[in-house]
Amino acid sequence: MKKVALAAAVSLAATSAFAGGFDDPIIEPTVIEEETSSSNGGILVPIVLLVLIAAAASS
Repeated sequence: MKKVALAAAVSLAATSAFAGGFDDPIIEPTVIEEETSSSNGGILVPIVLLVLIAAAASS
């Protein structure tokens, strides 16, 4: 009788553990942020080009 009760308890525990079925795990995507250069870097190139053009024009 004890074996039957134990088997019934184990079978109830096993069925409740798998009652929901198998779901795929939800994996959130990782966000990678890149460092942006400062706004001074955007103005530096045109200033250097202007200085080079002025130096070429004056010579």
